[in-house]
Amino acid sequence: MLRVPDHTRTSDTGAVWRHGLVFSLIANATWMIQPLFWPLLKPSSAIELLAHRVVWSALVCALFVLLLGRYRAVAQLCHKPRIVALLGGAGACVATAWGVYIYAVTTGHVVEGSLGLFMLPLAIVLVGVAVLRERLRPAQWIAVGGAVVAVGILTFDYGRLPWIAVTISGLMAVYALLKKRAGAPALEGFMVECLVIVGPALGFIGWLMLTGGASVGRISLSHTALVAASGVITTIPLISHAAAINRLSLTTVGILQYLNPIGQFLLGVLLLHEELSVTRWLGFGLIWVVLAVFTASSLHSHRGAASNLA
Repeated sequence: MLRVPDHTRTSDTGAVWRHGLVFSLIANATWMIQPLFWPLLKPSSAIELLAHRVVWSALVCALFVLLLGRYRAVAQLCHKPRIVALLGGAGACVATAWGVYIYAVTTGHVVEGSLGLFMLPLAIVLVGVAVLRERLRPAQWIAVGGAVVAVGILTFDYGRLPWIAVTISGLMAVYALLKKRAGAPALEGFMVECLVIVGPALGFIGWLMLTGGASVGRISLSHTALVAASGVITTIPLISHAAAINRLSLTTVGILQYLNPIGQFLLGVLLLHEELSVTRWLGFGLIWVVLAVFTASSLHSHRGAASNLA
């Protein structure tokens, strides 16, 4: 039977870190392929797809809860107003970010959406430092500064305020913070998020059906099946991401999330054959350099902490 490990059940710091790393890799690998998925759902609008994404995600998550017998744990979380408020806020943030991202990849703004993903790890790191007082090593501060410069270069090359990128990175950084503060188990926490936001989503779908504005269910059986599959490709990475947040520092989560935009960058260049200007190549190259510096410093810090515990 599938199990989502509970980080509170082990005192092995190394094992907790390794589990967090695996969960983060699963989340990022799933997110990497999503630019290929959402355009398949045209001509449905971004907001209709968002509503269906919320509903199908709630159904998939509920199925996991039932199969794993975690419904009592979900009920216990629902009786904790502070946890429900934090997870409800997280759900609102991630649902809004979903909608913006779907709009980006279905309207030809993939580059701006990718810029938001590159900004996201930096935003998470800064939230960890500013709110949770997580400390960075000098080399990590240099890497953060380099990332700021790189994002500035990419923004300048884009030619206008990248509101899609800023919205996605900002919302998901706040999402990570709220999830960290809630500290709820990955599966149960996401189920509570879904319960908070599924009502408005169902209401909007019902309104579309009553007014004749619904497209899902009227195009083709394969289209409807793909829309339903959005619940799977949403739930798996988010539960994995939540599990990673509970096991790793936000700085580590932030740097690992660079894997997602790097993967999407390679997807765009090698498979979708998107063109990049010299300036954009410079920005991406600088991002990769600071990623290498930050990762090396983070690994050195982790090994030092592990040796002190030995």
